[in-house]
Parts: sequence; C-alpha cells; structure tokens
Amino acid sequence: MLRTNQPLQTTPRVDHLLIAEMVSHGARVLDVGCGDGALLQLLAETKGVDGRGIEIERERVNACVARGLSVIQGDADRDLDDYPDDAFDYAILSLTIQATLRPKAVLENLLRIGRHAIVSFPNFGHWRIRAQLLFTGRMPRTENLPEPWYESPNAHLCTIRDFAELCSLVNARVERSAAFNASGRQLSPRVPLELQNIFGEKAVFLLKRGTIY
Repeated sequence: MLRTNQPLQTTPRVDHLLIAEMVSHGARVLDVGCGDGALLQLLAETKGVDGRGIEIERERVNACVARGLSVIQGDADRDLDDYPDDAFDYAILSLTIQATLRPKAVLENLLRIGRHAIVSFPNFGHWRIRAQLLFTGRMPRTENLPEPWYESPNAHLCTIRDFAELCSLVNARVERSAAFNASGRQLSPRVPLELQNIFGEKAVFLLKRGTIY
C-alpha cells in the first residue's frame, strides 16, 4: 500500500479526479508515465489502491520514491512487454500516449496487463488548435501542448476521433469516456463525438478488452 505522509501541494488535475472516480476501492493499479506521482497519491488517499508506477525520468522517480510511492524507472514503449497478463485491475496512461513511439502497441499492452485500461490525452482536434493552424499556419501551442514543436516530447498527437478509432482497431470496449473544455468543465455525455472532438481540450477513456483479443 502507498504511504501518503508527504501530500502533494497542487490542486488535482480534472482528468485525475475523473480517473479516481473510475477506479474501484482497493484496486491494483499501474500508472504508466506517472510523472511526479500526483495521480498515484490521489488514488492512494481516496481509493486505498495498491499502486505501482513507471516513469522514464530519474528525477521524477526519485521524487516519487521520496514520497513513499512505489515507482520504478521504465519506458512505456519497451518495458510493458515484461508485465504478465492481468497483473493489475487498472493500467493507466495519463496524458502520456501522445509521447509514446508506438501508441497502438502501448494501448494493446495496457489492455493485456490490466483488466481495465484508462487513458487520458490532449485533443489535437480542439477548435483552438484548428484555429491556430488555420490562421497562423504554424504548429499550435496551448496549455496542454506548451512546448514549441522542436522541443516537444509528443511524437503522435491525436484527436478524440482518432483515439476512438484506435480503440476499435485493437478491439477495446469503451465503458466510459469524457471530454473537458478549456475551463476544465466536463462536457455532457449527450454531446456527440463530433462535437466533443471540437470543444474538448482533453479526454479520458475507460476501456476493457473485447471478447476477442
């Protein structure tokens, strides 16, 4: 169980709060690309999870370990192959899939390792990004995509529609999905996918592998 004697000082991200809603109490969780450990700590405090993390940057790993979080250094593109099937109840990838070299293979591994997979990502189809491309002809920069194109870690940016198609391609069943606007407010589930793809700045998908996988 994660120790939480050193709480984070930041306000939880909106996608982290929704992910926490999706996770069952006491679940076994693997957070891939866990960063500073904010999500793992939130899940430990609110859901009592048995959590593990993988993070590629050594300094962030050290910071997580200093908080009492069980985190190792690893790469989602290379190291997920080593995990056995159904090792966790949830395999989570939060705002990281766009930075992987092989998003399809990474998603397939998440669905294999976890009984559920949860993925959040910035939506490159958001209207502000479309407008920047249209009116400036340059790669957009937003709060969720702040780096210039030549320094960005993002290798495979996608839209909500793109990700939904990828889920179908790997036979993943979407159990729940949500999109957030620029102010962090969740769009109504009744909003069709086409409009979520325009007005959603970030999205979260709760997935389960299909019957044939």
